[in-house]
Amino acid sequence: MYTETKTRQVGDLITLVIVESSQAIQRAETSMGQSSEVSVKPGGGILSTLLPFLKLGGGDQAKASGQTARGGTLTAQITTRVVEVLPGGNLRIEGRQVITINDEEQELMVSGIIRPEDITRDNKILSTYVADADIRFTGAGPLGEKQKPGLLTRLFNWLF
Repeated sequence: MYTETKTRQVGDLITLVIVESSQAIQRAETSMGQSSEVSVKPGGGILSTLLPFLKLGGGDQAKASGQTARGGTLTAQITTRVVEVLPGGNLRIEGRQVITINDEEQELMVSGIIRPEDITRDNKILSTYVADADIRFTGAGPLGEKQKPGLLTRLFNWLF
């Protein structure tokens, strides 16, 4: 009644509380310029008598900049199973959850290594305490298909 029971065996269940957030911004800027000039003044040979003040010049300039921003947040709970007790007492966990609503299927898969001392009294652990965490949240169905670029768009993107 007063003992604390923690998960420590293969097959035991642990609830993983996923609280993941990521954000990345990448910026790039390039600037180039070049100019050149050729001129012929009086006394410069045969060309100076034909074209007394010939002056040629040219140049180019290029400037480019870009920015990419990406971010995401995932909050969920999933019950995982202990699949291996590692030397030293750490636990390898894996879990999978599939939810289908109106022909849209969402799948959450997780795996990683946890320390038994990080498991709370109510048998939960935060995803921030999972080493080698592999958290995948994927979806498939009619809505997901509509969000993909069309065949011609993908072909042009591949070519160019």
